[in-house]
Amino acid sequence: MEIISLKYPLSAESGLPGAIQPQVLAIGQFDGVHLGHQQVISVAVAEAREAGLKAAVMTFDPHPRDVLGQAGQNISCLTSLHDKLEQFERLGIDTAYIFHFDSRFATISPEQFVEEVLRELQVKRAVVGFDFSFGHLGSGTPELLSKLGASFMQVDIVEPFLIQETKVSSTRIREYIAAGGVDQAALLLGRPYSIVGTVEHGDGRGRTIGFPTANVTPGSNYALPKLGVYAVLFHTGGEVFGGVMNVGVKPTFETDLAEPTYEIHIFDFNRDIYGMKVQVDLLSFLRPEQRFNSVQELIDRIKTDSDNARKLVEPVLAKERAGSPTEGK
Repeated sequence: MEIISLKYPLSAESGLPGAIQPQVLAIGQFDGVHLGHQQVISVAVAEAREAGLKAAVMTFDPHPRDVLGQAGQNISCLTSLHDKLEQFERLGIDTAYIFHFDSRFATISPEQFVEEVLRELQVKRAVVGFDFSFGHLGSGTPELLSKLGASFMQVDIVEPFLIQETKVSSTRIREYIAAGGVDQAALLLGRPYSIVGTVEHGDGRGRTIGFPTANVTPGSNYALPKLGVYAVLFHTGGEVFGGVMNVGVKPTFETDLAEPTYEIHIFDFNRDIYGMKVQVDLLSFLRPEQRFNSVQELIDRIKTDSDNARKLVEPVLAKERAGSPTEGK
């Protein structure tokens, strides 16, 4: 998949390629690349293949709300830009356009977006979700997009994706994750909610009590799961392992941690992975974080948590290992 970074106004200096072939373009923020997003992208890919054109996608970085919202109120993401691009490629996209969203781009009119961006990119067919908006203050609608682009492109508007009469949306997925409902979030995402980050040195306390942990620092501003213990899959070096993860502030030992930590006890694992990039898939919420009265009480509970997590992880792990190669990063 070719990745092209663009900036408004389009020019060779701002990333516009010298030669652009006619293409089908799916447009959206696509945070999470959930089942609704996948439907939009799949329509674009299918139409491109049928017409013999390239299948492309346009996403925006940083998130428009980070630019238009209040300072310090950046929105948490379900997928980092890197995660998102991997999902695009998995869905069959040939070209991914990463459009730099800044204050200047935020002020262009819907007409300018159509004429100065989509026409310049040789878009012959645009595919958008039913709630897609564009242009200054989000004033453009899918219907307006179709009207403005009628002279050179066709617009397909994809209806909402429903599961049990509930619309799949990034907002609802964030709500599930914040409440610990990672299994419900997975149903809307079409895969487990994942966090990608780097293994860093912690306080080493887990090893002293017989449960060594990998301390993962997320690489992006991911949506924070409910504090507590989770059954997880741990991807590293192209392999996948089961584990149990605590997301929290370690109340048994700490009193002033400002940010939650992600500590994973990986089952049947004994390797040095410090500094490595890993992926953690959250499969199921086991219990809320709690403070224990003694270290022994904590050890006993970790044993119980590990046993419970193994029961949930083992069938998923067997299926992962028996199927296609893992997507560990």
